[in-house]
Amino acid sequence: MADRRLQVFHTVARLLSFTKAAEALHMTQPAVTFQIRQLEEYFNTRLFDRTHNRISLTEVGEEVYEYAKTIFEQYALMENTVKEMTGSINGVLMIGASTTIAEYLLPVLLGDFKIKYPEVHIRLKVSNTDEIVSMLENNVIDLGLVEAPVSNKNLVVELCRMDQLVAIVPPAHPLAEQDEVSVSELVAHPYISREEGSGTREVITEYFNQANLSSDDLNIVMELGSLEAIKGAVAAGMGISILSRAAIHKDLQLGLLKEVNLNPSLERPFSFVYQKQKFRLLAIEELLKFSRNYCSSYTTSTNTIS
Repeated sequence: MADRRLQVFHTVARLLSFTKAAEALHMTQPAVTFQIRQLEEYFNTRLFDRTHNRISLTEVGEEVYEYAKTIFEQYALMENTVKEMTGSINGVLMIGASTTIAEYLLPVLLGDFKIKYPEVHIRLKVSNTDEIVSMLENNVIDLGLVEAPVSNKNLVVELCRMDQLVAIVPPAHPLAEQDEVSVSELVAHPYISREEGSGTREVITEYFNQANLSSDDLNIVMELGSLEAIKGAVAAGMGISILSRAAIHKDLQLGLLKEVNLNPSLERPFSFVYQKQKFRLLAIEELLKFSRNYCSSYTTSTNTIS
């Protein structure tokens, strides 16, 4: 609803990058540059200083940015008020999720949410925990769902549920007949690891540290960024790994993998992460409320089964 030129300027000024702004706005970089040039012509002054590969706001640009923040804050408040009065929930939500959550938790949750709120359009970015946090810090996404602790105090971290991790091995592996496996036993076997920055890898590294071991003690034969690739490599006998129990349900049913409980056990949080700010889109508030109910019902059903 606001002037498109001002929207583009606000995004570029916030991210201090034409490339990142183009990605966040789903525009080409030349289109972003054109909108900024149009606004600068309107004000008859430069809003950005461009030096080499970096940009910064001019003094006038800083002033325009402060007004733009206020304008968009007021627009959001107005839209939320109108939607609350009319009962309308719509708009575009940008969500980021780490791999395990995106592949094994979100499909059902977002599917049910879409049925209830068909006018809300969700765009999902799948990445590792570090990159999800970075996208939140740069306001590229509205909400993040991660599988590792988050240390940024400017972000709100809200626990959804705890996730249990287990060792996975091929059915014919010597460990497959054991009920549980110790940390010292794991290091004796070829290991397939997640990539750097992965929440799973971070949690497992801390798990080994608590046992006075480091990731260097693991015989890492492969680092993969895909859960399916890791499961495939383990099933093919290339090594063992540690993954979320939620990620291997079908593989266990098909007899492709065997799970072995870790001793001591290992859990990590699945959490919602979002900015501390004065307002959020009503659709985000509804998604958070919907998600809290989903997490609560999941925890209850799990406890009932066990």
